[in-house]
Amino acid sequence: MEKNIAVIWGDCASPEIVRQALRVLDKVAEKFGHTFHYIDTAMGGEAIDKYGDPLPQHELDKCLAADSVLLGAVGGPKWEGLPGAQRPEKGLLRLRAGMGLYSNSRPAKIWPQLAPASPLKPEIVAKGIDFIIVRELTGGVYFGEHRTDTLPSGEKQAVDIMPYTEHEIERIGRIGFETARKRRKKLCCVDKANVLDTSRLWRAVMHRLKDEYPDVAYSEMFVDNCAMQIVKDPAQFDVIVTENMFGDILSDEASMITGSIGMIPSSSLGDGTRGLYEPIHGSAPDIAGQDKVNPTACILSAAMMLRYSFGMAAEADCIEAAVGKVLDKSLRTADNMSEGCTCLGCAAMGDAILAEM
Repeated sequence: MEKNIAVIWGDCASPEIVRQALRVLDKVAEKFGHTFHYIDTAMGGEAIDKYGDPLPQHELDKCLAADSVLLGAVGGPKWEGLPGAQRPEKGLLRLRAGMGLYSNSRPAKIWPQLAPASPLKPEIVAKGIDFIIVRELTGGVYFGEHRTDTLPSGEKQAVDIMPYTEHEIERIGRIGFETARKRRKKLCCVDKANVLDTSRLWRAVMHRLKDEYPDVAYSEMFVDNCAMQIVKDPAQFDVIVTENMFGDILSDEASMITGSIGMIPSSSLGDGTRGLYEPIHGSAPDIAGQDKVNPTACILSAAMMLRYSFGMAAEADCIEAAVGKVLDKSLRTADNMSEGCTCLGCAAMGDAILAEM
């Protein structure tokens, strides 16, 4: 199979992790008989330095022409003083909008070898943590009307509107069901239907959809209860689907219970199979150029791209199994070191994962 991948190298330490992810993809291509073409694409600080714009149209066009996009991370102190519209992060928002990416999927998976790093009790971790949060990415309160008014009394009042349409809910709901079908066939819709009209509409749409997926066990949970259950019994979850703000909060909570942010990939998808794949961590400017950054989340993001955009399940399994074998050998990077383990740099961790493939 032949695929074109737009590669956004990113800022600060980001090129170091992207380089290792591409080495792993090259190994997959060699092992499984594929051809991957990489299109260098500038976004964020790199694009600002080159073009004075965090995402020029000609760079967005590269992403739109590709089969998928692999991103490291953008931003850093160098660009923090710029006006809001010119900051590196604005490029990421433009990219999501330009690619029509309305679904963000973030797995919360604890590798058994890293269990001691979780803040949860050992008996909870022992039951396993392996679920995905599917978050609606372009609707809800973040994209609704925002205003601050002055009341007749002179007091200020702020208003943020949380709109959702049926078609927005249906398309993210389908991704939730389809993701569950590829996993353990359990889907939980998280909302606040006892208070919010938007949540009641979510439930109405999801009830229609569930009849189309009789093989998926469907359930519902209020968001406050879900936040508690994620730390009390995360093993109960397989796939969670939820709206934008709830998903933002819950996915950050879920990332912390795994004990290592350097291990967590993510994907953003819209219609079709083209997506944006990136680690959830930032550009690590404090250790840029020191060969200390953990490349594993970026490598696992590449594995997600193979699985969810290219339909290459065996290839994704190969990468994930290699990561597991490396951890079995007590090989770590500085962010997840523990007693008795060997600390590797970024490139050496890439070498170790390649050796297990």
